[in-house]
Amino acid sequence: MRFLSVLLLSLVSFTVFAQSTAPLVPAPPALAARSWLLIDWQSRQVLAERNADERMEPASLTKLMTAYLVFDAIKQKRLTLTQTVPVSMQAYKAEGSRMFIDPKQPVTVDELLRGMIVQSGNDATIALAEAVAGSEGSFADLMNKQAARMGLANSHFMNASGLPDPQHYSTARDLATLAANVIRDFPEFFPLYSIREYTYNKIRQGNRNRLLGSDPTVDGMKTGFHKTAGYCLIATALRPPRRLLSVVLGTDSEDARAQESQKLLNWGFQFNDTVRLYEKGAPVGTIPVYKGSRDVLNAGFTDDLYLSVPSGMASRLTATFESQQPLVAPVTAGQRVGVLKVTMDGKPVADYPVVALESIGVASFFGRTWDSLRLLLK
Repeated sequence: MRFLSVLLLSLVSFTVFAQSTAPLVPAPPALAARSWLLIDWQSRQVLAERNADERMEPASLTKLMTAYLVFDAIKQKRLTLTQTVPVSMQAYKAEGSRMFIDPKQPVTVDELLRGMIVQSGNDATIALAEAVAGSEGSFADLMNKQAARMGLANSHFMNASGLPDPQHYSTARDLATLAANVIRDFPEFFPLYSIREYTYNKIRQGNRNRLLGSDPTVDGMKTGFHKTAGYCLIATALRPPRRLLSVVLGTDSEDARAQESQKLLNWGFQFNDTVRLYEKGAPVGTIPVYKGSRDVLNAGFTDDLYLSVPSGMASRLTATFESQQPLVAPVTAGQRVGVLKVTMDGKPVADYPVVALESIGVASFFGRTWDSLRLLLK
């Protein structure tokens, strides 16, 4: 019977923080925008949203996807920053905001990146798209394939710069995911988004992200505008140790997109906390393993686990680890072996998959025999 009880044991509970009295936390601000979303960078949790899944014109926010693919091409050594890029007539005659590149004047990938990111130049964007894929149409195909990989279910791209098209759309949620992926996957290029101005061809143009000048904690990312899309802004701010990212779409002016984004960021920092529940590689618990070369497996997370909660509420969290039982060897590191269920005052907050932190092979014949004898002797 004892052996059976061990086999059926699958629940280990523990309290992460003690209970306390709940503080009062104000609701998110109401913004003068069509759609918005605020996420915490570490936990990737949504802190506030409105119409976040409504398809809208992304305008020049599209250039985040263009940048992602160009950064990847550089990382894969298909492009270099010092590489000279030919300027096609399509790029030269691009509509909208421009960097003012010229077919007769050599331009490098590095210059084009600054022209696209800081100046939001459509000509620079097209030139980069052609450098990566040969044509803007082929590049748009790559954009949609990458969107699918990222799980951007409500996004579709028809061009690299964000010019209007009925089949060119995204959402605040998808754009937040895209922006977060740019920061995560290409930290070496992220500082480009904090550059306040850039001069090319003797023409100096400023970054349209006004928060770069008014809030010293804001260090990126991208503005967008078209008369049918309105004024849009994706902004991110670092107030150590936390980073927040806001997406505000469809405001009425440049001032409004900056002001509404600032409201959202300030609320997020002031009235929300992010706590680290577990460190990368730290055991959440141990699980008995049967027929294995070892009897016990350490289970946990391969990355730090963060959770965002309203300010002052972290002490009301409880975590319960439910392990897979019986767990029979072989077990591979990274294999899912349970779930961590987090609640606040008994109400579900989130579930997180727990994985094996090590591999355990099948025991040898003599090992299995000894295990069996040991169990019988207990």
